[in-house]
Amino acid sequence: MNAFDGQSPREQGIRPYLVTNGRTHPSAALDLLSMVRSTGQVPHDVLGPEHSQTLRLCRSPTTVAEVAGHLRQPAVVVKILLSDLIGTGAVTTHDPTATADVTPDLIEKVLHGLRSRL
Repeated sequence: MNAFDGQSPREQGIRPYLVTNGRTHPSAALDLLSMVRSTGQVPHDVLGPEHSQTLRLCRSPTTVAEVAGHLRQPAVVVKILLSDLIGTGAVTTHDPTATADVTPDLIEKVLHGLRSRL
């Protein structure tokens, strides 16, 4: 156990470009309202601690926006982490339009939830 256990990369002072290894674009098409969920498969690739935190947050279906809020990372960083996990088969995603109608009220609720966490 160290002083950084349980802290987000941002709280540890780690720059987003280090979390993504300098990548600026996710390899998977993800929306803030895309639903993500772990598959139970263990990634065979060596992934960083940020990937482990992200995977833990995906134990139950959740949105990309919620994962970003919990990790306190920019959405694009979380999309890159999730893309890595999707590539290994550890996470699956569902198109938000297939699960719910996106309304201005829903978007407002998501924004309110994110703002209350920051």
